[in-house]
Amino acid sequence: MDAAVLDLRTRMRDECIPPDLVDRLLDLGHAAVVHAQAVAEDGDWFCARAWARRLADQGELDEALGVLSPYVETGWWTAAAETAQLREAAGRGDEAIALVSPFAQSGERFALRDLALRLARHGRADEAYALLVPHLADWFLAEALVEVGGGLDRDEEIAALLAARIAPGRSCVRCGGVECAARNPEPSNAATLLAEVRERQGRTDEAIELLRAYGTVVNNRDPLAGLLIRHDRIDELRTYAAQEDREEAARQLAELLEARGDVEGAIEVYRQQSEHDPWHAPTLLARLLARHGRGAEAIDVVRAMDSTEDWIVDLLCELLAAEGRAEEGLAHLDNLKARGAWEPWEAFWLRARLLAACGQLDEAVAEARAFSEVGSLYAARSLAQLLADAGRLEEAVAFLDADRLDHRRDLGHLLVELGRVDEAVALLRSPRPAVPLPRPTDCSNCPPF
Repeated sequence: MDAAVLDLRTRMRDECIPPDLVDRLLDLGHAAVVHAQAVAEDGDWFCARAWARRLADQGELDEALGVLSPYVETGWWTAAAETAQLREAAGRGDEAIALVSPFAQSGERFALRDLALRLARHGRADEAYALLVPHLADWFLAEALVEVGGGLDRDEEIAALLAARIAPGRSCVRCGGVECAARNPEPSNAATLLAEVRERQGRTDEAIELLRAYGTVVNNRDPLAGLLIRHDRIDELRTYAAQEDREEAARQLAELLEARGDVEGAIEVYRQQSEHDPWHAPTLLARLLARHGRGAEAIDVVRAMDSTEDWIVDLLCELLAAEGRAEEGLAHLDNLKARGAWEPWEAFWLRARLLAACGQLDEAVAEARAFSEVGSLYAARSLAQLLADAGRLEEAVAFLDADRLDHRRDLGHLLVELGRVDEAVALLRSPRPAVPLPRPTDCSNCPPF
């Protein structure tokens, strides 16, 4: 085993059995297959992880650790982290800390965070704090510092460190320039973390002002909207969400109102936001209406957008099919084609889905076989999925090509469902074909650059 190879396979889901399929194999009673791949000389990580967790759940921790040991011995952090988690869950926290420590000392940032949080959980929060403070510029480790500091009564100290990172006129920690520091504070989440500390201290108004001045949206969530929701300051949230460029806050408000049973209130939020955001707010409104049995209204909302954007046409076709109006979706696609708005291959998948919804799956398959782009990634995989959904697994397999890397994962799942497990494992574990490097040139737009 080699750590770099294991890491690449895991990240790319390549030359391995993906985790969802490992779970499916276990559900279908193929435990021996998973075990064999877990302990193979060129082991499969996802099989090893699932098998080790299964053993640990059965109280056989030493056997579980034995499965993971060859992976840990490569020096691969992911395997060490999993092993540490099993040890800690079994009450062997000191062993987990000892295992993680060398990785943290080598500078592995995920290990630094892991070690700090483990130390804090085991009554060694001061050590965790000292470990993290030198890495305050790293947003990922700064988050852990704030978490660790919550149990140390050192909030003011942490707040001072963070406030210095967003203070006017400060110098950039890299180049010393003031202008650079104003554009790119380090850590990038300094203001959000400082607001979290102030909120924890009960200084909610200060936290709100901080987020108004410096807060940034992360992962489509507005931190100020989240804070206002936590403190039930809904009137303030309404005012904030009604502003232009506050799409995320509006969505969070609508989600809150829907969860509280105020569907009409959520609808009104999206209608108001549509004035500022004519693309995403109407689609969110349509999905909300559809969730509450108002599919016809949802269709009207999307139709009113009069868009040829693929994702909006996709949503319209989905809504029409759900309402039993797939024929209207087919007519809409034909209209787009007649207007020259879409090329035939762009409408292929939507048309196939609508035909299937009309009970004309055979027609969809026939069109696919005649379609010039049927060998493309999306066409073949899409038709295979429709056939599989209809229970026609053998036909779905025939649409896919074992020699194509982009078909392997779908084909592997189908083969398992058909009971051809050995064939599926051999396909998924087979090495990626070696691709010769391009001849060196003075200028190239393909790797290696």
